[in-house]
Amino acid sequence: MDWTHRLRLRNLQMLISLAETRNVSRSAELLHTTQPGLSKWLKEIETDIGLPLFERHARGLRPTAYGEALLRHARRVEAELDRGRDEMTALRQGASGLVMIGASGAAAPDAAPMAVLALLQAMPQVRVRLVENTMDELIRQLQRGELDLVVGRSAPEHNQAMLESEDLHDEQVHFVARAGHPLHRRRQLGWADLRRYRWILWPNGTPIRAIFDAALAHAGEIAPDDHLQLNSMTANLALLAGSDMLSIVSDRAAARYEQLKILRRLPLRLHAHGTVAMYWRSDVLRSAAVDEAIACLRSVAGARA
Repeated sequence: MDWTHRLRLRNLQMLISLAETRNVSRSAELLHTTQPGLSKWLKEIETDIGLPLFERHARGLRPTAYGEALLRHARRVEAELDRGRDEMTALRQGASGLVMIGASGAAAPDAAPMAVLALLQAMPQVRVRLVENTMDELIRQLQRGELDLVVGRSAPEHNQAMLESEDLHDEQVHFVARAGHPLHRRRQLGWADLRRYRWILWPNGTPIRAIFDAALAHAGEIAPDDHLQLNSMTANLALLAGSDMLSIVSDRAAARYEQLKILRRLPLRLHAHGTVAMYWRSDVLRSAAVDEAIACLRSVAGARA
């Protein structure tokens, strides 16, 4: 018999717990089972598969490459079942579906919320959850099945297996400061003017930081040593609104913050622009609500173009 036919949800939970705790005794305690029983099951499943799933060390267990491969599928199954539970709950409460959208800092202020409004207008009974995070973490959540869609700045490393993507729009990156910042009273700005203030930048490795670093190199400049690195737009806004610090945001985000009278763009031309894209999994059957969310993102991107 194929060993997968003997796997149950409980077994997947055991596998995931062993990977997280790296300790048989601790996992047995969390799973309300016995250590000998858990050890026996692990030995049997490794025998059935014919491959070692964990390496045994003095400090505990460590997943092998085979174990990591199986764990990816186990976590995906668990995430899909969690999503199924949440969607059944939403349907029981009268909703027409559940859509989980992840948005990075490039999409969270404008594209994602505007698409949610359009989705709610098209499908008033749909339930929507909007999660903001960095693109690398959002892509991981999408791969695990915890999200239906991800919207954010495009980068080559996000083109993963079983993921589809579609570019929504290109846009510039701008320096911004609080509405009453002293630099807004100057008619002309140079790099020396900006270096008088502390900067807030996105962390190294994020798409917007890569775009900004390339723009600095184009101008023959480098980021000042005295700068903060944040990956939270909420914290970024709070610091900018309460100080004279400077930061960078995308064009549409800047326009949204100007409309709300929170921030204003500074008139220093940056040769920096990137592409905002949406990502979804190609290996799952999409619901009507997810298809409508994709259509709304396309519509919002076209309307803002």
